[in-house]
Amino acid sequence: MTHDLSKALTGISGILVTPYDPGGEIAPRKLAPIIDRALAAGVHIPVVNGNTGEYYALTNDEACTMVREVAQMIDGRAPLLAGVGRGIRDACALAKASAEAGADALMIHQPPDPFVSPRGTVDYVRAVRDASGGLPVMLYLRNDAMGPEGIARLCEVDGVKGVKWATPNPLNLARAIEAAPKDIVWVGGLAEVWAPPLYAVGARGFTSGLINVWPERSVAIHAALDAGNYGEANRLIAGMRAFEDIRAEEHNGTNVTGVKAALMAIGQDCGPTRPPSAWPLTEQQQAVLDQFVKDNQLKGEAA
Repeated sequence: MTHDLSKALTGISGILVTPYDPGGEIAPRKLAPIIDRALAAGVHIPVVNGNTGEYYALTNDEACTMVREVAQMIDGRAPLLAGVGRGIRDACALAKASAEAGADALMIHQPPDPFVSPRGTVDYVRAVRDASGGLPVMLYLRNDAMGPEGIARLCEVDGVKGVKWATPNPLNLARAIEAAPKDIVWVGGLAEVWAPPLYAVGARGFTSGLINVWPERSVAIHAALDAGNYGEANRLIAGMRAFEDIRAEEHNGTNVTGVKAALMAIGQDCGPTRPPSAWPLTEQQQAVLDQFVKDNQLKGEAA
């Protein structure tokens, strides 16, 4: 790997959407202008098969195709983080395919199994990493109920370099940072709005779905946080908060819907979302989104 992964993780992890054609099949090449604009703006590490990419709505074959196609489009311009997850066999198969495609690291989704155990998750992470041939790993935590010691055990698995912290619990994050190995990169996993409070307790970098639509704003927010200028970061966040508020509605069921509706509004149609995600936006949500696009003069051309 020629990229400095630990450094890239302290930047913006840009979660790419999964485009569909009019027949509902994946259409990866629609991402080309989105990727070009994001990289030109300075997004540090594109992510394929993340939740904004509707990972759980894809078949494993579709996810394998997505990582191969996205790796080709990035063509070494930035490190590629490849999401993997679900049942252990699917996760291992996708990890192997991601390594073969040229991904630089894995983002391992937290297992959704109803009977998941902390020590079983350690076994899961180790097996998935081994299936990739030893790619570095970022853990994706959406539930911190295993506590700081359980999280620390996960971070001690060989090859784990970072944690995407996606719970709105900064104090729990601080406790996990204290318990875990000191070389772990803790990434804010709740996008721009939550980046300042997570930065305040030790996170560096953040994930973003906004990069599909307005990467320049994400990069400006990151620069402000990197400089310790929380006032400027919060000002910039206030200017994009309407977008994130839409994504958070309906129990986060409009998370991807908001991104894809915004892409349609700027002329980069990536298709609808798949159920159980909400589609389309309600009339009220769409009106707010249209005003957001108009107010910020957003356009779909690559920079």
